[in-house]
Amino acid sequence: MINDTPQALTIAGTDSSGGAGISADLKTFMAQGVYGGNVIVSVTAQNTRGVQQVQMIPPAIITQQIQSIADDLSISAVKTGMLGDAQTVNTVAKALQTYDFGSYILDPVMVAKGGAKLLRDEAILALKTQLLPLATMVTPNMPEAEVLTEMTIQTHEDVKIAAYKLQLLGAKNVLLKGGHGSEIAVYDFALLADGSHFWLKSQRVDTERTHGTGDTLSAAITAQLTLGLDMKTAIIKGKAYVDATIRDGIQVGHGHGPLNHLAVITKENQPEVINDI
Repeated sequence: MINDTPQALTIAGTDSSGGAGISADLKTFMAQGVYGGNVIVSVTAQNTRGVQQVQMIPPAIITQQIQSIADDLSISAVKTGMLGDAQTVNTVAKALQTYDFGSYILDPVMVAKGGAKLLRDEAILALKTQLLPLATMVTPNMPEAEVLTEMTIQTHEDVKIAAYKLQLLGAKNVLLKGGHGSEIAVYDFALLADGSHFWLKSQRVDTERTHGTGDTLSAAITAQLTLGLDMKTAIIKGKAYVDATIRDGIQVGHGHGPLNHLAVITKENQPEVINDI
């Protein structure tokens, strides 16, 4: 039957080197057994060394892309990545309220691995007020969470407080990623809509090949939700997948290299679920 295949959607920017953005999302969807549609909001000239140029797509074309997908595909979950400016954030927010694409995963991309700013200052307020209230889940790293919550995050208790603040801003579920922490292990904190929470502990891998990590994790969770998994299971499986893509690395580029999206999850890269620390 038409549209029996699980389908997800990514709304984000391109990466000419193939490691992040739309490229990472579509590779991740396929690796999880999900068909991916894509709406391009920006075109970047970038590689593993950094972002050289960004060209935003006009709002009318973004809206038309979304309408074209809504008219034909059967989307069960959608994620947004790099949105760039306030005009794009507002355009996407309006579309997400117009069309029902199921669960919405918000990855609040603000800075590229090489340091390039990917979300303008005026867009941050728009993201907080227009998109966070729509989000089934938000997946910030620690620097992004600090900007959104206007607080400094240094301790595990700070992480918890920040996650609750993000939930108060409207996101139903929160996954606050711990990759920017300084500990030997990486601790990600998940706060669910029902008020329950848990930590995911995984071993830090000493590598610079982490380009597209955030995109890949949010896309993996989106794919798992598309397949019908509950939120907690989707988070755990998504984290296990991204850990595998980092551990089983590939050698591409001269800077922050991309992940291996063909990596297979093994017992060695399963995160440890902890109720509290």
